[in-house]
Amino acid sequence: MRRRKKRIMKVGNVLVKSRSQLDGIRESGKINTSVLDYVEEHIGAGISTAQIDRWVYDLTTEQGAVPAPLNFEGFPKSVCTSRNSIVCHGIPNEEEILKEGDIINVDVSTAYKGYYSDASRMFCIGSVSRDKKRLVQAAREAVRVGLMEVKPWKPIGDMGHAVHMFVRSQGYTVVEEIGGHGVGLQFHEDPWVSYVAPKGSGELMVPGMVFTIEPMVNMGSPDFYVDEGNGWTVYTADGMPSAQWEVTVAVTENGYEIMSW
Repeated sequence: MRRRKKRIMKVGNVLVKSRSQLDGIRESGKINTSVLDYVEEHIGAGISTAQIDRWVYDLTTEQGAVPAPLNFEGFPKSVCTSRNSIVCHGIPNEEEILKEGDIINVDVSTAYKGYYSDASRMFCIGSVSRDKKRLVQAAREAVRVGLMEVKPWKPIGDMGHAVHMFVRSQGYTVVEEIGGHGVGLQFHEDPWVSYVAPKGSGELMVPGMVFTIEPMVNMGSPDFYVDEGNGWTVYTADGMPSAQWEVTVAVTENGYEIMSW
């Protein structure tokens, strides 16, 4: 039997999902969240980032899904593990062992029956410094501040502006050139989502739009560099810590629905 082609609706550059497509993304999100829950229960000092990658691959495939990062544009692993001064796209490896005092972002993305979800969490390994703990908490609160601005028929820049103002109020910076993205029918879709956007700018948030809120919050400068060796891993330019939480959110008629966090 030929599979029915997905119906695609667009408003501007925004892919608007149908009810059945939202159901598919929601199911993908459930798997994605369950994988993050497992990582949260088992992560700790002495664990290698390669072990986290194995957990993610095994738990995702056991549920009939695929880790979306694996081989995406050449990325070699099933998950991104970004520790301390790594902003994003950390590549798991056997030699990287988590230690007391580390902070780490674990970014899980799931493809299930053609539907995608994407979320990440920060983890504090053992007893971390007060400064690192405050950074992690501020990054999480920045996502909540952004969610409060997700309402139909408002510009997405209102959300990005609110996030930026909150992060600045905490004494931190937001990485400007790396943002969020639409998600659902593909791993990365339009629109690109900025967290330093001016208020009133960007696409309108319309019911059925699905995107990520994932500001990358740096303790120091917002500047970064990319590892020349692997072409993926992004580090803070000043070597100071960075933190990020990510949520997949759908715009509804009355506000929003979290698909994975």
